Amino acid sequence: RLNRQCQPVSRFGTGRNFANRGFQERNVVEDSNTQNRGFRGFPGGFGQSENTKDEQRGRLQSGIFLGSRGRGAFGGHAAAYKECNEEIRSERGPKVTYVPPPPPDDEQAIFARYQTGINFDKYDENIVEVSGLDPPAPLLAFEEANLCQTLNMNIAKAGYSKLTPVQKYSIPIILAGRDLMACAQTGSGKTAAFLLPIVAHMMRDGVTASIFKEQQEPECIIVAPTRELINQIFLEARKFVYGTCIRPVVIYGGTQTGHSIRQVMQGCNILCATPGRLLDIIGREKIGLHNVKYLVLDEADRMLDMGFGLDMKKLISYPSMPPKDKRQTLMFSATFPEEVQRLAGEFLKTDYLFVVVGHVGGACSDVQQNILQVPQYSKRDKLIEILQSIGHERTLVFVDKKKKADYIAAFLCQEKIPATSIHGDREQREREVALQDFRSGKCPVLVATSVAARRLDIENVQHVINFDLPSTIEDYVHRIGRTGRCGNTGKAVCFFDNSTDGHLAQSLVKVLSDAQQEVPVWLEEIA
Repeated sequence: RLNRQCQPVSRFGTGRNFANRGFQERNVVEDSNTQNRGFRGFPGGFGQSENTKDEQRGRLQSGIFLGSRGRGAFGGHAAAYKECNEEIRSERGPKVTYVPPPPPDDEQAIFARYQTGINFDKYDENIVEVSGLDPPAPLLAFEEANLCQTLNMNIAKAGYSKLTPVQKYSIPIILAGRDLMACAQTGSGKTAAFLLPIVAHMMRDGVTASIFKEQQEPECIIVAPTRELINQIFLEARKFVYGTCIRPVVIYGGTQTGHSIRQVMQGCNILCATPGRLLDIIGREKIGLHNVKYLVLDEADRMLDMGFGLDMKKLISYPSMPPKDKRQTLMFSATFPEEVQRLAGEFLKTDYLFVVVGHVGGACSDVQQNILQVPQYSKRDKLIEILQSIGHERTLVFVDKKKKADYIAAFLCQEKIPATSIHGDREQREREVALQDFRSGKCPVLVATSVAARRLDIENVQHVINFDLPSTIEDYVHRIGRTGRCGNTGKAVCFFDNSTDGHLAQSLVKVLSDAQQEVPVWLEEIA
């Protein structure tokens, strides 16, 4: 049914002279109905999306934006908005049959941990500001929290020995039952800052999972914008509930809906979910909201912006969802633009506390930032030059479009640099394989869109290269935060094109200055 034909490489914006280098032999194909291209023949091979016109028409009738090129009205939020649409599309498009493999359940695998770096103790040098009435005193050590023995043992097994600033202030606030908005730099322990006190409360209240309910009623719902991030939060939750009767569950799009339902029905106290799949499971009446005591929005600025804001408003407007004065709402992110802070008032109690570690939206000072002036037509050559100079060190390359991610990965493979890609148009199985290849070192270069920009913890990422700068400074801060995590050092290079990136010049100067980084003279002049 599909009319596929070979396409000239020049259709790709940056492939100026690439066709003459033998790239046409790499089997570039196009589905004439949807204009989705895919590459084959290199690590993490890119499958072809086989969507028909009828399916495309049905989605449009449903009011879902499906711009195949990831650009247009949504600007820098296109990747996140597309991710949200994927959740819905997985239910309305072709039947999704993928069932992700279960995570290993032996103790050693559960407590696998990130090694802290030489600058971990420098976190204490950050200035912390707490806004709001009567904030509780910060903790100085885990022992002061009076947690139960099982939880203390799990904390030790997970490798937590010293509190980071965001944990020192957030844990007592959450234990005191207060609503919280917390802003702290990337890689500083925000996930543990909200999971620990929630699990402590549940254990104190004697919460246990039950498989005998027609409808599961979790005590805690955690929502995050991407599948990879929500799965990471789930794996962290497993550490803290180990040896207890509390059961965390993760559900996300791109996987079989029946699998998500089966996971929930086996018992669910902590539900980790992406927005689309969460609303779908609630709509199927497999999840009840009457019992929700804790609502966590991770990457809260993205959860409240135009990509997911309507979904979050729909979630809290369900009649069965306890009103904000009857639940505890927690918001965490490394960036909180002022307009998002205003939106948060709809979700938080009036006496909520706002914790800021360092500068609001500031970059991690452990990341050495280097801004290079590189015009669009020179970016590929500059990328090859940098990657060849750093050898096989793990590197994350960010681009602005999904098709460009595939194209750059294929280009790097032809240049004998093993690479793979991750973006919103890849099937979930492909995304997981790509991440695993990157983590294992099989492909030391991962080319990504902004779908991989937030909170992904991948050990030993030494370099982040912004091949294309994002549209907002917040996304830039999140992108470079994939390196220099947990006190480790890292390097971030960005290619600045005067013709397209001038709007970020002033913001970049501020981010560089706040992080005590050298600001190029030419960038100051542009700013």
